[in-house]
Amino acid sequence: MDQASLEQALLNAHAQNDTRALIELYTIAGDQAEDARDDEAASFYLTHAFVFALEAGAPEAPKLNIRLANKGRAHLLEF
Repeated sequence: MDQASLEQALLNAHAQNDTRALIELYTIAGDQAEDARDDEAASFYLTHAFVFALEAGAPEAPKLNIRLANKGRAHLLEF
């Protein structure tokens, strides 16, 4: 997904309060930032995905927590 499409999809998901889409889209944005070797952006996007996943009780939360902990951006939590 190109950056412009991703940003528009994120805006739409926020406008619709679509938590599932927000988790997925922020994770995609984090993956793309990692691919571009932009750790600051990756951490930003993955943190957003993690927060939405935690709030929703989504199954992605533990995996996102591990990714952020491996970057030194979060404490490893027990789920």
